Amino acid sequence: MAAFDLIFAVASTVILFLYGLSSFSREIRDLGEAGLRRTLQAATANRMLGFAAGAGFTAIVQSSSAVTSLAVALVDSGVITFSNSLGILVGANVGTTATAWLVSFRLTGIGPIFIVLGALFGVLPSPLRVIGKAVFYFGFIFFALDLVSNSLDPLKDSERLPAMLAHATNPIIGALIGAVLTAVVQSSSVVTGLSILLVQQGTIETQAAVSIIVGANLGSAATALIASIPMSRAAKRSAQANAILNGGGVLLFLPLTYPLTELVTSLSDNAGISVALAHLIFNLTVAAIALAALKPLGSWLGPEDADGCPGGDRRRGDDG
Repeated sequence: MAAFDLIFAVASTVILFLYGLSSFSREIRDLGEAGLRRTLQAATANRMLGFAAGAGFTAIVQSSSAVTSLAVALVDSGVITFSNSLGILVGANVGTTATAWLVSFRLTGIGPIFIVLGALFGVLPSPLRVIGKAVFYFGFIFFALDLVSNSLDPLKDSERLPAMLAHATNPIIGALIGAVLTAVVQSSSVVTGLSILLVQQGTIETQAAVSIIVGANLGSAATALIASIPMSRAAKRSAQANAILNGGGVLLFLPLTYPLTELVTSLSDNAGISVALAHLIFNLTVAAIALAALKPLGSWLGPEDADGCPGGDRRRGDDG
């Protein structure tokens, strides 16, 4: 396959995957956004419940970007406070591990089943028709991932890409690649899924994939930061806290990627499962540290007033 054709084949399948993720996320939010808001509002009274809600909803919606952006928007609207949003933000990173496990177990073949089920629900009465759209796009995500896997297959015989990605075995370079790619495509799930697919095909080493998924956590903070630009100071603080927590986790794990890779490869001979396991260990460790640090972090970013806004000011615009 010519390089030009290969690039467009891979790009088109990744775009389909992104479209499936965004459409599924939209359908799920439209299906139960009011209930989601009420649940998050009730759950965030306790940070551990907020953490569980963030992880659970991210695993369902398949997008930490959607959940973190929603959390920031809820802070902006005054539905939840800045400090209570922090548990959701931490939990969202753990929820992203669901996609990694589905890909690592090679469950992308389930896509056509859900596509057909969703289409069948679409001809039924209205309530089931609405659910059918969500089921359809859930299947579409994994169908697109299967297409991505097939389009990446020729890369096994390529010399250039493996040579380029070999540099990702350096933790700093790998983390930068993961952060930039995630910021560009606005989805850590895409970057994590691609990394696992490339490892399964033998295109990149496990060490490189681990470094990339560590960096992807930093890139995932970009969505909430961008979304918070026109919002209140409290919303900006939530987005900033998310970036600080994710960035701190990446800095903590950069020197630990080699021992982490050795650990997960010793636990499983399956490269894809090893990467998914590394992703889970990384996110759970960072989440445990972050949950312990939420109170001092909230105080450092600014005290809340009665309205839940740091610094006693809900004005919009720049902090200056």
